[in-house]
Amino acid sequence: MAHQPQSNAGTARPAARPGPGPELSGVQTITFAKALTLAMADSMAADASVLVFGEDVGTLGGVFRVTDGLTRRFGEDRCFDTPLAESGIIGMATGMAVNGMRPVVEMQFDAFAYPAFEQITSHVAKMGNRTKGRVRLPLVIRIPYAGGIGGVEHHCDSSEAYYVHTPGLTVLTPSTVTDAYIMLRDAIASPDPVVFLEPKKLYFSKDTVDLDALRARYAAGSAIPGTIGRAAIAREGTDATLIAYGPSMAAALAAAETAAAEGRSLQVIDVRSLVPYDDETISAAVRSTGRAVVIAEAPGFASMASEIAARIQERCFHSLAAPVLRVTGFDIPFPAPRLEKHYLPGVDRILDAVDSLQWEES
Repeated sequence: MAHQPQSNAGTARPAARPGPGPELSGVQTITFAKALTLAMADSMAADASVLVFGEDVGTLGGVFRVTDGLTRRFGEDRCFDTPLAESGIIGMATGMAVNGMRPVVEMQFDAFAYPAFEQITSHVAKMGNRTKGRVRLPLVIRIPYAGGIGGVEHHCDSSEAYYVHTPGLTVLTPSTVTDAYIMLRDAIASPDPVVFLEPKKLYFSKDTVDLDALRARYAAGSAIPGTIGRAAIAREGTDATLIAYGPSMAAALAAAETAAAEGRSLQVIDVRSLVPYDDETISAAVRSTGRAVVIAEAPGFASMASEIAARIQERCFHSLAAPVLRVTGFDIPFPAPRLEKHYLPGVDRILDAVDSLQWEES
């Protein structure tokens, strides 16, 4: 689980200056992108050490408009544009975090983060260990990722395996509007670096949420547990367990709905927190059904899906009625837009996997 927030030595977190109140409150129907915007705005309003920067996040409000309005509300010293230099963005954010700030940076597209990879793996991930915990990095790296938007290579990578393989990084990916808000606020509050993977195809999905109730989770003295290190049961079921996260959750839920119409009950688990990983919830879910299918958009070889399947096999072997199967993207570069639908895991591929889970013939 995540550590409790603490400041680096001599860098007490300043209180935010009084400013405009929340732009929305109460029960609202909002998009996934708007939930992220509100999470950043509420965090910035509560803590003056939180600031947002990256390519085109200021005046434009981000390619997907996730930072829209933050510069207008908080000023250019709190939300600002940077040069097109991802390594420089992460390097600057690291220095700011060391000195008491809480940067939230955007990489614009998944593969655009690769020029900053050395900074992330060599410095961001290792600073706490290098200093024996004396220097923490409260830094969030927001990465719009995965497919589903008809983009091309360099714009649709599922790059989670690179980050989950790197000790020292927390890696999160929400799949619902509510989780978009809660998980980003939890990430910003964390004293350690978080890679926050945002499924691009979910940005304009909508749901009705109670913003006042969500904000109450972060009121002084709130004892509501955070989302870091906690998976969620998205749908109950008894016959088999589908395990997915981020951009693959919609396909998993759609497959479960189709299966229900055919008389089969599928449980769906949203991993949410890739690192730290919730072994307890996921293993208990698989033991309850005895069958598991892991679903992810990324290529299957040496992937997060591989790790989940291995952990289930190690922990649930004597409860399994069939081998753990995976439904993933293919081991090829991300395809052209017209071929994307064949590459991404869909309902038919998921249900084909479920059908092959060694069911006993009646």
